[in-house]
Amino acid sequence: MGEATIKWGILAAGGIAGSFAGDLAHASNGEAYAIGSRNLEKAKAFAEKFGIPKAYGSYEELVADPEVDAVYVATPHPYHKENVLMALRAGKAVLCEKPFTVNAAELEELVAYAREHKLFLMEAMWTRFLPVIRRVREWLAAGRIGEVRMVKADFGFRAGWDPAGRLLNPELGGGALLDAGIYPVSFASMVLGPHPQTIQSTAHIGETGVDEHFSVLLTYENGAVASLNGAVRLAIGNDAYIHGTNGKIYIPGFLNATTATLYVEGEEPETVTDDRTFRGYAYEAEAVGQALNAGLTENSDISLDESLAILRLMDQIRGQWGLKYPFE
Repeated sequence: MGEATIKWGILAAGGIAGSFAGDLAHASNGEAYAIGSRNLEKAKAFAEKFGIPKAYGSYEELVADPEVDAVYVATPHPYHKENVLMALRAGKAVLCEKPFTVNAAELEELVAYAREHKLFLMEAMWTRFLPVIRRVREWLAAGRIGEVRMVKADFGFRAGWDPAGRLLNPELGGGALLDAGIYPVSFASMVLGPHPQTIQSTAHIGETGVDEHFSVLLTYENGAVASLNGAVRLAIGNDAYIHGTNGKIYIPGFLNATTATLYVEGEEPETVTDDRTFRGYAYEAEAVGQALNAGLTENSDISLDESLAILRLMDQIRGQWGLKYPFE
């Protein structure tokens, strides 16, 4: 007997929701079944574009649909806590966009509820599930580059000046760390773990009062270091490097990786490529489906404990800059 097909409900009809909905056509065990928006006309247009059977003019109606197995939360991160909680209270499995919440205190509440009610909950760190990143993890697990001593990961882009938009507006949890920085911070956690011994950081706080770009240096108990940079008003390289005592791994455009190269001393370079024709969100959707079909409430590739540790780390980094949001 094959896997049951997971009927997905998509909560919010913005850009990333569209990317996820489009990718579900490539998932082996899931389908886009319903879309919920605060605007019914917008929901209907979204449903028509992606061939989704059900369209709702509220999030409440979406999570109340008994046919929906899992809800993908795609709202801006200040709304994640209330939206995830709504879906969990309706008994749904939840995949929530990153960052999971604005701070660790919010996530602690969600994790406690999900665990108490034995409901599936996962952060949508889609990078972890890409075939290229899975191969990178295999190389690391096999010790191909020796002991990992250094990680460097950057993600940044130059967004237009829009003080009211979500990237720069403190009322919407704006700033580089939460929007772009979650990628390099999570990547370092994947390689070196989420518990550095020391944290050093600096940021440029712009006119709106949020971080426009930042740099973080993490050191670990074993002597390893991670150098991480992020930006929303500065186009920087989006690559990652992992250096070990016997070689290195280079991942260009690591967050949506389609290739990575392994360099081992004394050996020819080894390159892995992924020629997928879709964005890559299908892989995380499949992972949720596999977990649900196996009766699991978490995914070991990005556990709730790790997501919590990452947010606690980001809280500490933000604390070093004195950056607190109006709603905190």
